[in-house]
Amino acid sequence: MSKATQRIEPDAPPGAREQLLETASTIMREGDIVDISLSELSLRSGLNSALVKYYFGNKAGLLKALLDRDMKDIVDSVDALLAKDWDPETRLRRHVSAMVDTYYNTPYLNRLLMRLVRESDDEEAQRIADNYLAPLHRAYEKLIREGVRQGVFRDVDPQLFYFTATGAADRFFSARLVLKHCFDTDTLTEELRDAYRVHCIDFIMSGVLKHP
Repeated sequence: MSKATQRIEPDAPPGAREQLLETASTIMREGDIVDISLSELSLRSGLNSALVKYYFGNKAGLLKALLDRDMKDIVDSVDALLAKDWDPETRLRRHVSAMVDTYYNTPYLNRLLMRLVRESDDEEAQRIADNYLAPLHRAYEKLIREGVRQGVFRDVDPQLFYFTATGAADRFFSARLVLKHCFDTDTLTEELRDAYRVHCIDFIMSGVLKHP
């Protein structure tokens, strides 16, 4: 790259890129939204908004980077789960538990994923699908196939299971307005998370386990 085309990094503290991503995550989590204001991002992070352009190109690039950060953690955790020497039922219970925790920590994640797939060009949408959706589907295929082979799972469709499990884990934590207007609370406490985790595991496993 010539000197004429080199980008000059604005003055920024170490870890500024990660700080911008974490602040954006916090804003969306607290506001129950899948968008951010660059002015609020700058105010909350204490960083110059010019750093968004330097690190990510624009706000859309920031949102893509946030999705990449959060979804990579999920794919890595699923790969680690499949590498464990556990029986299929234990693996699935652990996975559903982790899913609930994930959407409690990042309730915007599935909505952000759908937004970026919808608003991106075909190449970027395919990249997201190839990197994050396809690996999860393959993991479910493997996990369910092993459970069926061992006689502990019913022969459920892995694709439909993906939508069922993801929908169950995601929906609760992205419905704070429903909680507010119907149940007089919009606070997602750790106690509520723990109760919903038990609920999801019981319901999902009851549908998957092969009963005598």
